[in-house]
Amino acid sequence: MARLEKVSYGGWTNCLKLSGDGVEMVITLDVGPRVIRLGIPGGQNLFKEFEDQMGKTSGAEWMSFGGHRLWHAPEVFPRTYAPDFQPVDHIWKDNILKLVQRTEPETGIQKEIEISIRDKAVHLVHRLINRNPWAIELAPWALSVMAAGGRVLAPQEDFIPHPDVLTPARPLVLWHFTRMNDPRFTWGDRLIQMREDSQINSKQKFGLRNTQGWAAYNLGTDLFIKAIPFISGETYPDMGCNCEFYTQPGMLEVETLGPLVKLQPNAATEHIEKWRVISNVKLPQEEKPLIAILNSHLKDFGLATIKA
Repeated sequence: MARLEKVSYGGWTNCLKLSGDGVEMVITLDVGPRVIRLGIPGGQNLFKEFEDQMGKTSGAEWMSFGGHRLWHAPEVFPRTYAPDFQPVDHIWKDNILKLVQRTEPETGIQKEIEISIRDKAVHLVHRLINRNPWAIELAPWALSVMAAGGRVLAPQEDFIPHPDVLTPARPLVLWHFTRMNDPRFTWGDRLIQMREDSQINSKQKFGLRNTQGWAAYNLGTDLFIKAIPFISGETYPDMGCNCEFYTQPGMLEVETLGPLVKLQPNAATEHIEKWRVISNVKLPQEEKPLIAILNSHLKDFGLATIKA
C-alpha cells in the first residue's frame, strides 16, 4: 500500500512524499502541480533539479524547476509558459493523490494530476479543464525533465523488409534547430538514442508518432520506463507526435502528448502515463545486447518488446 507523508524539500516547506512498491516521489504543493523527485528509496533523483530555482515561489517569468509537469500543446509563447507559482490543493482518497492547480489567469485553463502506485508502477492521469466561456483547441502535454548524464531510448516501428510492406511506418519530426549529425544521436536499427551531454552547448529535439507505447531513460544503473497509449485515428500535435525528446546542457526531457481536442467550456481532456523505475540495470551501448536486456523489462511491464 502506498504511503503519503508531508515533508520539506529543496527549500519548499510544503511537499508530499508518496512511496510504495520500491519507488518514491516528492510532489511540490507551494508551486505546481509538479513531481520534483522520482527514484528508488534512498537512491538518486532521476529528475532534474534546477538549483537556482529550488524553493522559489515567485519570479518575473516562468520557471521550469525541473521534475515532471503538465503543459498544453501546441507550444505557443506566452500561453504555454504561464507561470505556476500558486499553491496547489491536494486530495488523498482511496490511495490516489489528486493535485489541483488554481485556474491559470493567463489562459483560463486548470490543471490536475492524479497519482497512484499499484502493481509495481506509478499511474498518472493528467487533466486539462477549460474554464473559459469559449471553446479552445489544445492537447495535454506531460514533460519529465530528466537528470543529466543519461540517454533516452525511443523505439523504432517494427522492421519489415522491402517489398513486404510499401507504405510508410511513422513520421519523424524535426525542429528548425535539430541537427541529425549531432554526436548525441545514435540512429539505430531498432532504437533511436539521444544522450544528454553537458559539454555540448546547444539544444536538440526530435519527435515521433510512437505506436509501440513506451519510451525509456537510462541514468547510470537506473532505468525509467514511461508507458503511454497511442490512440489510432486521432490527430496529434506537431505533425503527429505523441512523443518528443529535448535536450540542452544539464538535462533531457521525455515528453508525451495526447490528441488535439476542441475543449468546450468546463470540459476536460485526460492523458495517461505509467512509470516504472528499475535499479541495478546495466545497459550496454551496442544495440543488440542492449535490446536483449531491455526486452525483459518491457515484457515484465506488459509492454511491446522490440522485435529482432
